[in-house]
Amino acid sequence: MSAQELGTPGKIVAVHISYESRAAERGRRPATPSYFFKPTSSLGVSGEPVQRPGGTELLAFEGEIALIIGTTARQVTADQAWAHVRAVTAANDWGLYDLRAADKGSNVRNKGRDGYTTVGPELIDAAAVDPTQLRLRTWKNGHLVQDGTSGSMIFPLTQLIADLSQHLTLQPGDIILTGTPAGASVAEPGDTIEVEVDAAGGLTSGRLISPVTEVPAEFDPALGSLPTVDDTQREEAWGSREAAGLPPKQASGVDPELRAVLEQVPVAALSQEMRRRGYNNVTIDGVRATRPGATLIGTARTLRFLPHREDLFSAHGGGFNAQKQVFDSVGPGEVIVIEARGERGSGTLGDILALRALHRGAAGVVTDGGVRDYSTVAEIGLPVFSQGPHPAVLGRKHVPWDADLTVACGGATVQPGDVIVGDDDGVIVLPAAIAAEVAQAALVKETEDAWVAEQVSAGHPVDGLFPMNSTWRARYEEEQGRPGAEAPVEAGEGP
Repeated sequence: MSAQELGTPGKIVAVHISYESRAAERGRRPATPSYFFKPTSSLGVSGEPVQRPGGTELLAFEGEIALIIGTTARQVTADQAWAHVRAVTAANDWGLYDLRAADKGSNVRNKGRDGYTTVGPELIDAAAVDPTQLRLRTWKNGHLVQDGTSGSMIFPLTQLIADLSQHLTLQPGDIILTGTPAGASVAEPGDTIEVEVDAAGGLTSGRLISPVTEVPAEFDPALGSLPTVDDTQREEAWGSREAAGLPPKQASGVDPELRAVLEQVPVAALSQEMRRRGYNNVTIDGVRATRPGATLIGTARTLRFLPHREDLFSAHGGGFNAQKQVFDSVGPGEVIVIEARGERGSGTLGDILALRALHRGAAGVVTDGGVRDYSTVAEIGLPVFSQGPHPAVLGRKHVPWDADLTVACGGATVQPGDVIVGDDDGVIVLPAAIAAEVAQAALVKETEDAWVAEQVSAGHPVDGLFPMNSTWRARYEEEQGRPGAEAPVEAGEGP
C-alpha cells in the first residue's frame, strides 16, 4: 500500500531530539522525550515540490522514520506499544527557520506550512520488522547526508509510543515523526532531497523524493512577525557553524550538561533549592520579559550605570562608552546584567544594542531599568528582562560607568560568571560553584512535584501527600523503581 492511500490522520506528533548523534550535534541531550504537533494540512507526498518563500534562506530538511498507528493506544506499556503500529515509512520534517524565533518550541509556523510533512512513498508492515533494527538514510542531490538506525536512538520507538499514550489517545491513522539523526541541514531551490527507511529482508519505504522550489513571499507585517534570521538560527539549520559558513564560537556561556538540566527546571524550583541552602537574596526582583514565555540561561556579563550628573555624562556618556563596549564584546551564551538602581525612568538599551547583542550570540539582557523601542526589542527575539518600557534615552537618568565587576541588579548581587536563569516567574542568580548542584536538586524535586500533582489530580487529599509523609514517600520510591521501597498504597486508599 502506498502512503497516498492513508487518508488524513487525526493528528501528527513530532519528537524534538531523539537520536544520540543529533544530541551530540546540538550539544544538549534531553533526559526525557518532548514533542510538538504538526497540522494535517502540512502533509505532502513523494514527488510534490516543497516550497521556500522568496526572501527566506533557511529551509531545513530532517529525514525521519514515521510510524502509522493501526489500533487505538491509551496507557499502553513499552512492551505492548509496537502491536499498535500499523506501518512504518519515510518522512521529511521540513522547517523554515526564518519563522522560528517567534514561536520556537511549538514550531507552528516554521514547520506547519503546507507540504512541510512529506511521507511515503510505500508502507512497511510494522509486524514484519524489528523496531530496533530500522535504517534511515537521507540524500541531498544524490549525496548521502544522513545515515542512522533506530537502535541508536536515545528513546526507543516503543518508548515514544508508550509515553505519548499515557498523555493522549493515539488513534488509527495518527502519525508519529520520531526525530532525525545528525546531518539534517538546509535545502535551496533546485535541490532534491530523498529519504528512505529500510529493514532486514529487503523491506523498504522506497525513496521519498522532494524537489525544492521557490514561490513569492506572502507575509503581511500587519498580521504577524516577519521572517528573520541570525547566526544562531543559521547554525542550527545548517547543523554546525562551519556548514553555515560562520566563524567558530568563543568558549563562553553555560556548560552544555548544566544547560540541559536548567532547561528542564523553572526558576521557582531553583529559588526553592537556593532557599534550602540559605540563599534568600538571589532573585532579580521587579523585572519581566519583553515577550511572555521567554526563557533565559547564560553566564553574567555585568554593566553598571551611575545616577546622572551632567559633568560625568559629558566625560563618560558619549563615544564608545562602557555600555557600547559591553554590547559590542558580549560573548556567546553570556547575559548582560545591568545595574540601573531600579530606575525605570529612561531606557538602558534599545533596538540597536539588542540587535548587536543578538548578533554576538548573547543569551539575553537583564536590567532593573527601562527599555526603549520596547515592542521592537520584543520582536528581535533576544530574551530581555526589564522594569518595562520607557521612551527616554540613557542620558536622562544614567551615566554608563564601568563593566565586568560585581553589581547590584533588582536587589541581587551579581558577579561576572554567575549563572543567570529567567522565565515568566522572574530571574535568579546562581553562584557558578553551586549551580550544577542546585540545578540537579531542582530537577529531582520537579519530578517529585509532578508525581504529587498526578496524585492530587486523581483525587487524593494533600494532607500527608504535600509534602510527602513516609507512606507516600515509599509509594513514590517504589513507583520510581528504587530499591528498598515499601509496598505502595492501594489505588484510592489514602496514606
